[in-house]
Amino acid sequence: MPRETAEAKKGRAKKIIAGLEETYPAAHCELVHSNPLELLVATILSAQCTDKRVNIVTENLFKKYRSAADFANADIAGLENDVRTTGFFKNKARNIKSACRDIVGKHGGQVPQTMEELIELGGVGRKTANVVLGNAFGINIGVVVDTHVARLSYRFGFTKHSAPEKIEQDLMSMVPQPKWALFSHLLIWHGRRRCFARKPDCASCEVLKLCPRIGVKEPLAK
Repeated sequence: MPRETAEAKKGRAKKIIAGLEETYPAAHCELVHSNPLELLVATILSAQCTDKRVNIVTENLFKKYRSAADFANADIAGLENDVRTTGFFKNKARNIKSACRDIVGKHGGQVPQTMEELIELGGVGRKTANVVLGNAFGINIGVVVDTHVARLSYRFGFTKHSAPEKIEQDLMSMVPQPKWALFSHLLIWHGRRRCFARKPDCASCEVLKLCPRIGVKEPLAK
């Protein structure tokens, strides 16, 4: 595609967001949670695991562990077993326990509400912090970049990068800050329902006219 100016890209992004908002008016975080702690734990468990599987696991997990102190004091072998089916269960159990120890020891048992404090928690990185801030507290500090967001951002021509932190910077420069959390949900929903990795349903895509289809090898069906 011809070189696109930064302003033109912002304008196209705005139109894509509007189109996806109309298509997915109910777009939201699909990790089931009732408070910031549950969302933090669910997000840690979601690494390289489907939201559907995480929600199955947390349905019982959140009945057994109801506070940061419960997780912090959990028997590690028992916690590992409780989250085993999400994969990488040893690391995930260790990260949950570590984060909750810090929440209890440094924040009075309450999940902190700043990026700086969240990424200082054991086992919590920027992506997890962005999920919690944007969805539990309504604070738009950054853009969540998961596999769907990374893939669609490249396909839409919003970024040429593969590193999540660089993709995030590109997206933050073109998406209005109040839309940062919602933007991630829109791309995730579109990636799961229409813009598949291998065979995207371009013919039925609601924002096809705005998409350069970068990396898509299949020609459009006539």
